[in-house]
Amino acid sequence: MSFSSPAWLYLLPLLVALLFYLRRHRKTEIHHRSRLEEAKKSGIPEPLTLHPVIDTNKCIGSGACLKACPEHALGLVGRKAVLVQPDHCIGHGACETACPVEAISLVFGTEKRGIDIPQIKPTFETNVPGIFIAGELGGMGLIRKGVDQGQRAVQTIAKKRSKGSELDVVIVGSGPAGISASLAAKEAGLRFVTIEQEDGLGGSVYQYPRAKVAMTAPMTLPIVGKFSKYEISKEELLEFWNKVIKQTGLKINFMERMDSLKKVGNSFVVKTSKAEYKTVNVLLAIGRRGTPRKLGVPGEEQPKVVYRLIDAEQYRNMHVLVVGGGDSAAEAALAIAGEKGTTVTISCRGDEIFTRPKDKNRQQLKQCVAEKKITVFVNANVKEIGKDAVTLDHEGQSVVLKNDAMIVCAGGTLPTPMLKEMGVMVDTYYGQVVPK
Repeated sequence: MSFSSPAWLYLLPLLVALLFYLRRHRKTEIHHRSRLEEAKKSGIPEPLTLHPVIDTNKCIGSGACLKACPEHALGLVGRKAVLVQPDHCIGHGACETACPVEAISLVFGTEKRGIDIPQIKPTFETNVPGIFIAGELGGMGLIRKGVDQGQRAVQTIAKKRSKGSELDVVIVGSGPAGISASLAAKEAGLRFVTIEQEDGLGGSVYQYPRAKVAMTAPMTLPIVGKFSKYEISKEELLEFWNKVIKQTGLKINFMERMDSLKKVGNSFVVKTSKAEYKTVNVLLAIGRRGTPRKLGVPGEEQPKVVYRLIDAEQYRNMHVLVVGGGDSAAEAALAIAGEKGTTVTISCRGDEIFTRPKDKNRQQLKQCVAEKKITVFVNANVKEIGKDAVTLDHEGQSVVLKNDAMIVCAGGTLPTPMLKEMGVMVDTYYGQVVPK
């Protein structure tokens, strides 16, 4: 066939399309490889929670899982799906559902790093009668599943109402599972109290970065019914929940922390930072982040010390110290540095503030440091918090900084020891498939 043959007129567009596809595919793979390398450099090559494992023998590189993941945690490397940004994964399982060849399994933990998951019955009751667990603490971080678990747990609780003066249930936490459980308890006419250690709704969702996609599928709440929205942001979801609380008249005791839980006869005594409750059942919907970790230094009890950023605007024209070396510290510092008249300083024990956060946060942080919008003290520890100043131990030298406010982003104390103290059986998963 000669070059002038009409057949080439038909083949040429196909060849152009093929070349375009191969070029685009190569650029995409280079990008995904780069993201994976950045994750490794950041010290986060392993996912932090429930996550997908891809069977490369089954994977056909369709990219369906990539499209299904709103966090963009997956990529294609060598024409196979790979978790290129493990810290972005929140374990909702959309990738597993989307895979056309069932090459993806959801697992807890990795071979090197185990994750503690309490033993829970299909009714969401633990091995300790009367203690129930729903939501993220039980290993399911997906909002829709947490909502479902919360109301199903209460359905079981409603079958064994208190016949005495005790409460039917104390619900601990006001995240997705806690809100749903509280609404279900109200709908069932149970005697209950809902406590929340923070000053607002949302649980782990409340900790998400601004504008982060929080939910990707509809959910159904007791009393309220179906909430049919997709790709809803953190702010939109929190606004919806606050409207629900207002419309239903649901009472939640904010800034009330559970201090202890003890079995007394056939009931439980729940001691909190504000009260003491006697109840037949306890539903733990507290998530996995636990109680914010404190520094344990003089002056930390002052009102100016908080453990998360709520609103950057409140720090205008103030001297602010952010303590921590992860994404939450970086994001808090960056947000506050964007406000007028602020002086922002970061203190971290090592140099992790320049290695741990996501690449985008690290780059923005480096730029702000270069522009002198943020000052960073690495290898530093807070020694004392005064009314108008804070003292750091920086490489053996005392540094005194003017200070109006302080945000501690040092992680949290996980609830596993508390569960074990209660007698709840806890299993440690090392890369094991999620039990169905």
